Parts: sequence; C-alpha cells; structure tokens
Amino acid sequence: MTKSPAEVALMAESGRLLASVFTHLDGLPLAGMSTLEINDRVEAFIVDQLNARPASKGQYGYGFVLNSSRNAVVCHGVPSADEVLGDGDIVNLDITLEKNGFIADSSKTYLIGTVSAPARRLVRTTYEALWKGVSAVRPAARLGDIGHAIERHARRAGYSVVREYCGHGIGREMHEAPQVLHFGKPGTGLILKEGMTFTIEPMLNQGRAAVCTEDDGWTVVTADGKLSAQFEHTVAVTGTGVHVLTLRPEERRSAA
Repeated sequence: MTKSPAEVALMAESGRLLASVFTHLDGLPLAGMSTLEINDRVEAFIVDQLNARPASKGQYGYGFVLNSSRNAVVCHGVPSADEVLGDGDIVNLDITLEKNGFIADSSKTYLIGTVSAPARRLVRTTYEALWKGVSAVRPAARLGDIGHAIERHARRAGYSVVREYCGHGIGREMHEAPQVLHFGKPGTGLILKEGMTFTIEPMLNQGRAAVCTEDDGWTVVTADGKLSAQFEHTVAVTGTGVHVLTLRPEERRSAA
C-alpha cells in the first residue's frame, strides 16, 4: 500500500507530465470543440509530446483517453463527436497518464464561455472542497478526516456529495487500496502513513446526491438533472504532510 521514496519520485514525474496536459488544454479553444476532438488532441499530446501512455484507454474496456462529464454528468462521460461544448457549459475532463510504470490521475472542471453565477459557484466550491480534503492529509490522520472536511464544506454551501464514487489508492495500478470517501467522521478510518499515494476527487451536486447510470454503461448523471462538478488530484503522504503530485503550474502559489 505504501510506496518507497523512489517509487513516489516516479509517481511525481507522472504527475508533473499529467499537469502539463491540463496546461495544454488551457490553451485550446474548448468552446466549439467536440469532446471527441478534445480526447484525440489529449491522446496525441500524451503519446507524441510526452512519450507517455494514456492509462484510461483500454482500462476495463474503455476506448478513450479521458472522461468528459458535461453539466449534469457526474462522472465517466464518454467523448463524442456529437457533443460540442458551447457557451455556458461546465465540463470535467478526467485524465490518467502512465510513465515508467506508475500512474497519475487528475481532473479539472472547465467553464466554457459565459457561465451562470450558480454554475460558477458550484465549480468554485467543488475546487475548494478538494483542497479542504488535501489539507487534511498528514501522517497519523485518518481517511475519515478527509471525507469530513470535504462534506462539511459542501454542505455549508448547500451542495450534496456524491457517495457512489470515491478516490482511490494509485500506483502501478490505476485503482488500488484504499477507497477514499468524500464524506465521513473525523478520527475514523484507515490511519495515513508516509508513502501512501491516493486520489481525492470530490463530486458535488447542486441538488440531490442521487445519481443514475445511462444506457451506455459508463455515463453517470444526476438523478434530478441538476449540475455536478468535480476536481481531482493525486497525492502522496509525506513525513510531515502532503505532496500534491499532479499540482498544476497555476496552483503553485495558492498551494505554497
């Protein structure tokens, strides 16, 4: 479950490369692009520019390099040539990358064009909730501390936390132990130790927490049709706190 310093260093390299994928996405004119076009551009960047492997492609039979979850889609949205991003959309792009045998996993919710104030608030609060969870990571803390910090922030803002999907251990495999719930009680759950690596990836809904899966077997949507947002980072427990392995360049100042 725990990784050696050398293994964490390799994961950090995967995380650095994955962060550069989001920097690449930041420079694309996402409005007017189909989610399939975004998928294809990301695949070309990972393979041709980074000499890495898009770890999601082929995992569990999935045929794409990312999940594109737009508006009421909670997670696992499937890229499509027919789904074109337009003014006012929010879309979570969830990407995994493997380099030197180790996988990093991260996601970011993008605001497309002029987005309504309620949607912007949901996205902002979800991002804040992610960092509430990250800030709870340290040796001797417990997994319940992470979930509690996220859920408390979400509930105070009037949002619900999706319970069916959670963060997870990660390393040579995309999904390893433990499960990292985004709700919980402080002082409960697995004790965190230096060298543990896992994702934190809260999904917050405007309305009820209930979700359902569409007929494609992948796409998860809010049961009430209201908006959902998500952010994700891969982290490592250090001797004194936490190292965010997928930290993006624009986040470095706020995370310092």
